Amino acid sequence: MISSSFPLVRLTPKAEARAIRHGFPWVYSNELVQDRRTKAIEPGRLARLEDTERNPLGVIAFNPNSKIIGRVLTRNLDERIDQDWFAGKIKAALAHREAMYDEPYYRLVHAETDGLPGVIIDRFGDVAVVQPNAFYADQMFDQIANALAEVTGVTTIVKNGQGRARELEGLPIETVIERGEIDGPVPVKMNGATYMADVIGGQKTGLFYDQRPNHAFAAGLAKGGKVLDVFSHVGGFGLAALAGGAASALSVDGSAPALEMAEQGAAAMGASDRYATRRGDAFDTLAALRAEGEQFDVVICDPPAFAPNKRALEPGLRAYERVARMAAPLVKDGGYLVLCSCSHAADLQKFRGASARGIGKSNRTPQLIHTGFAGPDHPLMPQLAESGYLKSLFFRLMPE
Repeated sequence: MISSSFPLVRLTPKAEARAIRHGFPWVYSNELVQDRRTKAIEPGRLARLEDTERNPLGVIAFNPNSKIIGRVLTRNLDERIDQDWFAGKIKAALAHREAMYDEPYYRLVHAETDGLPGVIIDRFGDVAVVQPNAFYADQMFDQIANALAEVTGVTTIVKNGQGRARELEGLPIETVIERGEIDGPVPVKMNGATYMADVIGGQKTGLFYDQRPNHAFAAGLAKGGKVLDVFSHVGGFGLAALAGGAASALSVDGSAPALEMAEQGAAAMGASDRYATRRGDAFDTLAALRAEGEQFDVVICDPPAFAPNKRALEPGLRAYERVARMAAPLVKDGGYLVLCSCSHAADLQKFRGASARGIGKSNRTPQLIHTGFAGPDHPLMPQLAESGYLKSLFFRLMPE
């Protein structure tokens, strides 16, 4: 598809064309002239974008049903958006990952930051899980899948059509094995630990690669110690700590299937005798552990996004403060408390403030020793604050 065949859309006089020229990848619905021709454009169509003076800005993927009405695909109007175009983007993304990692287990494509707006691809060896979270990507999925197989050689491709992002785009919720087959969880070795990724029925794509460097840092603090991993999913921090030499680890999560995957991972790495799981509400379990007089050398809390958007920011910050307040008493004097947030609406300063308040209300004195972010397979787009969502704060709680 070439741009001469695309419909034309234009920014309103109040829209900030300079942001688009400087790399901002989104056009909001209130920034486009909504005339009869614009309203006739179907979701998923590609369109040429111009500023108010009719200067070309590039090609966007259009969706009138989304607040993000346009996603910038290219600023080159002569570029063809086809399978070869997708292959070029995936090839560039692959080159970076292969430079970073010895084995093919990573986030291969991180949406806008890798030049494929709304497209997430996680790789698990010969298996790839694709999340087409934008309308155009869902419509062009076959071309994406063909390009992915061509560039990487993966033999199994799963289309993961789950999550709030697809709902906001007006897309159906579905998970489909598009090619190849899956006969069970995929074992993934990371930081010396073994994780079992349920790429069909698990949360998101089955495993969170973004915390890899933070898992490693926490494991370094846990040598010989007793570890509590709350909101553990399939064993993230806990299994990494065991691989790093922790004496024991307890994982807490509300999902029985996730904890079963965690136990399978511990068994695969020969650490079952040092590993335990506890299913339950995180807050209830934190309270119960305190009532039981338990204390740990390292406590990690990695909850889901409490503040997924600006409307949820204040209650989300209160929830992060509550986590810190309830977790801090479980840390031994001189031990470590790791608090994480994947809420892009809660920036680092706000999250750090909420965490410090919570620790303070538990009458503990913290030292902030390290701030961690997502790994290099989750690059940030400087123009898009949402791409810098993950924060991990490592506190040492001073002896009283």
